[in-house]
Amino acid sequence: MIRDLMIGGASVEDTLTLWASSLRDAKERIRPLFTQERVAASAWQFLDGLLGNEPRKTGWMRAEAAGDPGPWRQQAILGRGHCDADALRDIVREYALETLGDEDAVLVIDETGF
Repeated sequence: MIRDLMIGGASVEDTLTLWASSLRDAKERIRPLFTQERVAASAWQFLDGLLGNEPRKTGWMRAEAAGDPGPWRQQAILGRGHCDADALRDIVREYALETLGDEDAVLVIDETGF
């Protein structure tokens, strides 16, 4: 559906609505990987921070954007959190194939920015 909107020239409002809905869907798919609701909430805030407008994404900046007093919760997701990385990879892959998959598609990875 996202691909169809990009090709079809949808309005900005429609595109933003679809992206917000798609982000909620992605979060729901990975929710079972987190055993506690508070950890899942921190993971959502971490993801929102990565997708945010800040040009630099430091732990402190992500924490401020999430309303946290410091970067500890954000850092815990990466350092102390337990998550099945293989399951996460499989969920993300399945989601990408469902939403962006096209037999003529080309995957381009840019590792120069964060």
